[in-house]
Amino acid sequence: MNLPDLTELLKREPKYRTNQINKLLFQDLIESWEAATILPQSLRKTLNQKFPLEINATQFHSKKDQTVKALFTLVDGQKVEAVLMAHQSGRNTVCVSSQVGCPLGCLFCATGYLGFKRNLTSSEIISQVLYFARYLKKSDQKVANIVLMGMGEPFLNYEAVLLAVRQLNDKNKFNIGARHISISTAGLPAGIQKLSEEELEVNLAVSLHAPDNILRSKLMSINQKYPIEKVLDSVEAYTGKTGRKVMFEYILLDHVNDGVGEASKLAKILKKRLFHLNLITYNPTGKFKPSSPKRFKLFKEALTNLGLPFTQRYRFGTDIEAACGQLALKTPRN
Repeated sequence: MNLPDLTELLKREPKYRTNQINKLLFQDLIESWEAATILPQSLRKTLNQKFPLEINATQFHSKKDQTVKALFTLVDGQKVEAVLMAHQSGRNTVCVSSQVGCPLGCLFCATGYLGFKRNLTSSEIISQVLYFARYLKKSDQKVANIVLMGMGEPFLNYEAVLLAVRQLNDKNKFNIGARHISISTAGLPAGIQKLSEEELEVNLAVSLHAPDNILRSKLMSINQKYPIEKVLDSVEAYTGKTGRKVMFEYILLDHVNDGVGEASKLAKILKKRLFHLNLITYNPTGKFKPSSPKRFKLFKEALTNLGLPFTQRYRFGTDIEAACGQLALKTPRN
């Protein structure tokens, strides 16, 4: 889908057509213009020719939980992935990608091994959500949360990401509350600052994964340009301006960043009122192993004793490589 093309096409129509079509696309979730009987037949024919609604994707279903991964083939043949995660509470979260591949090359992330192909358009980002919204409609369910934690670094595609977020939040389109939308970054201060200036109460998550610069630079090369001190300074400025809590993501890697010493360092740098830590069980991509249950338990106990609040995040779709760091393509690609 190309939403700017649709906007251009509708300029020749009465103004009320835009509201009609927004409802058809994003609320009624039609998959064919033939279902849009409210529209004149001549317009439906034009829309079928110039703005087809088909989204080219292949599904992969987890046998361990209700996770579904979709592999999207874009108009230029590039491929990108997104994931639907069904929580035990009944909420449905869609994890979407913002780039084809990723230029940052974090060692624990399979996507980084692809290298960078290109940025996604806002329409391509929105199409990932639309695909799963249509899928859920068949069982009378809805998308409750959006997380931009898939392939790519959202702040390196800032304009398209924010345009997509605004349309997802638009009450005349998806109408997903801003507080149900999260953007995850590897820690780009300029992007964090720009987000603080937006009139959008979206959630910010920062991929930390190490408590000191030496280790973080080994795991995430971006740390050489933006060390932890700069990242934390930008986050403190963000919380000071917005008053919104920031999540720090921390994947536990066996005998790499999961010791009691690392827990102590984390407590020192993250003990702020509006900072919160998310602990993530790693899903192997080849180079590292996940922390053993014993080391994970000791790490959590150390954080508790040090008074640092945290949440342990549930793993989704491990058998279909849909979890953190695993959104990489095993199929032939350009």
